[in-house]
Amino acid sequence: MSDSDSGAADKHPLILLPGLLNDERLWTAQRAALADRAEIHVPDLTRHESIGAMADAVLAEAPERFALAGLSMGGYVALAIMRQAPERVTGLALIDTSAAPDSEEGARARRGMIDQAQHDFDGVIDTLLGKLLHERHQSDRALTASVRAMAHAVGVEGFRLQQQAIMARADSWPTLATIDCPVAVICGREDGITPPEDHQRMAEALADAQYTVIDQCGHLAPLEQPDRVNEALLAWWSRLPGA
Repeated sequence: MSDSDSGAADKHPLILLPGLLNDERLWTAQRAALADRAEIHVPDLTRHESIGAMADAVLAEAPERFALAGLSMGGYVALAIMRQAPERVTGLALIDTSAAPDSEEGARARRGMIDQAQHDFDGVIDTLLGKLLHERHQSDRALTASVRAMAHAVGVEGFRLQQQAIMARADSWPTLATIDCPVAVICGREDGITPPEDHQRMAEALADAQYTVIDQCGHLAPLEQPDRVNEALLAWWSRLPGA
């Protein structure tokens, strides 16, 4: 794991999976809120060109049993892990993500961003900020600076690998029906990338899901509305066996 919080051996492991152009800073507030309950790990998802390879890398370094939360691309990785090793996962949180494969339109836009990033990475980040954040948060200098800093830490090559992985992701809708652990489905009400209606469909397809929609929030809920995300995750954590 690229980053972990030390803790007592009796804490239940929790793996937090970042999204596109995110790193461990995405989860700062959640790590603080869950620090006394969970042994937290944040893997590096910048080195592989497929969602399956990312899942393989996470599983290779993960504890034998763990809970799992993923945002956006991290949710795709989480669902791949549920296909590969469901017996190891005690609980799942899907945040601002999707069970669907990429569309032709989406893949075309991603290829355009990969090309643009080679000569204008800051321009790509500017475009993404307008899509990722609720309009009220786009003028929050501290928040936008944090998103930019994470993006530059991932870098152009990491961005290329992640976009290639996202474009080729599997259809995870059939996977949802196989999941029997407690699940939290969380999204921003104004998430224009993976909208609430998609999350509601996911929650309805799951056997044991708790669905939370967060007001005044876009696609980066853990950063935009950390307290609301923490509340939802703590409620989910209380449902996990052995946590």
